[in-house]
Amino acid sequence: QVQLVESGGGLVQPGGSLRLSCVASRITFSLYFMQWYRQAPGKQRELVAHITTGGSTNYADSAKGRFTISRDNAKNTLYLQMNSLKPEDTAVYYCNANAAGYTYWGQGTQVTVSS
Repeated sequence: QVQLVESGGGLVQPGGSLRLSCVASRITFSLYFMQWYRQAPGKQRELVAHITTGGSTNYADSAKGRFTISRDNAKNTLYLQMNSLKPEDTAVYYCNANAAGYTYWGQGTQVTVSS
């Protein structure tokens, strides 16, 4: 069974940083496009950042200049470095993998930005 396990969330003050990780198992990680999504209370899930198999990246406007998505194929791990966090970044962050019509989700990790 495919598993995506996120970690690294928590409570941080505005202006702080967090690094999220997503470890994938039972997939050929290097062949998958990988995404980070987030969902705030009462809102729809939204795409935060995307990284291709070749390492090209794209970001939501809200994440540009503050967040960095990266991947380590040798470790089957996806990362999201989040800097200059704002209260509006508060959400559950989900890892997503997709390729060839298959898509998988992690269980999510809570990020709370508050003073």
